[in-house]
Amino acid sequence: MTFSLHPTYDDPRTAELVERLRDYLDGELADYERERGITPATRLRRADLEPVWHRSRELGFYGIHLPEEYGGHDLTYTQLAALKEEIGASGRVLAHCVLGDMGGPLRAGDILKHATPQQLDTYLLPLIRGERACCFSLTETDAGSDVRSMRTVAVPDGNGYRLTGHKVFSSAGPFADFAIVVARMAGTGEAEGDKPLFSAFLVDLDSPGCRVEDGATPMSGEHIESDIILHDCYVPAANLLGEEGEGLRIALGRVTTNRLLHCPTVLGATRRAIALTLDRTRTRKVAGGQPLLMMQAIQHKVADMATDFYAARSMTYTALAALDESREVHAEALMCKLFVAESAFRILDEAVQIHGKEGLTQGNEIEYLFRKIRMFRVLTGTSEIQRNGIAKLLAFNH
Repeated sequence: MTFSLHPTYDDPRTAELVERLRDYLDGELADYERERGITPATRLRRADLEPVWHRSRELGFYGIHLPEEYGGHDLTYTQLAALKEEIGASGRVLAHCVLGDMGGPLRAGDILKHATPQQLDTYLLPLIRGERACCFSLTETDAGSDVRSMRTVAVPDGNGYRLTGHKVFSSAGPFADFAIVVARMAGTGEAEGDKPLFSAFLVDLDSPGCRVEDGATPMSGEHIESDIILHDCYVPAANLLGEEGEGLRIALGRVTTNRLLHCPTVLGATRRAIALTLDRTRTRKVAGGQPLLMMQAIQHKVADMATDFYAARSMTYTALAALDESREVHAEALMCKLFVAESAFRILDEAVQIHGKEGLTQGNEIEYLFRKIRMFRVLTGTSEIQRNGIAKLLAFNH
């Protein structure tokens, strides 16, 4: 893999998809956002997102990773990663809607294989078509990295369950019709030595006893999070995903893959930050009329930024290629998440420094990207959690 801020691909299929996606992101979607005045701070409405879901579906991007039986292209992980990188590099606010990250097929994850025919017809096939949207509700205030400490409980009640609890950071919650909720089965894990059992449920967000509230606004300033508050909310047995006690396995079953697939989007945003910074150093004049890039101190900074990016991107795509070959990449996924998060943060920190006061000003894209990238050191597993996992694997497997 060679270094480039505008990568090309030897695989004709990937090259064609990437080119078409760039055209859509830079053309039609950019016009759509501009006409509606959409910025990263805009409080988005379902009406803003639905046209993008439908248009992306028409163009073949929405759910493109899915098997052909569900209308997808059955992409490899490497091909999907190339598209996710372009999403991150585009600078489009609504880019997360194009492949289905925001409430769509990518948000639903791998639950298709756990769904019954009824669940497919009622929830997941409409989701794939862009007719319904979902959020994933696992995290609680005191159950983040340690999800097993969750307090949301499911009590069997006749031919169904009663759910009570409070979920936070349910991304896409403001736009969702239903949530995938993981809850502890009542009566399990309460006594010392008793192992808690967790189950996953499809919960309609307009159900009695279910309330959706604005979640905390993350430092990125995006209004995409919700709290899902359940109080004696009845969920029919038909909405149980898989079997009782399989909730965490369903929720975390693709953790290695998901960990890797978050990296290309961040790499794309980092790639954009480097490109913006290079433009800044070429056009910003210093004393004597020389471009900023002529200063050796600046040259060293951008050289380190590009090198960190190249290393992070190379290791990520190497791990994805191994995953495509059905090889075990547990350690590699942890390493990629750690290195991409930390490298991207260093790169954005230098980008802010080079932009000076403009890099500190709200409304400047570099300032926004800095806040956005900083979150990745915590989200989807903190850097410390990744280090713990790597060390554990080294201790027991080598």
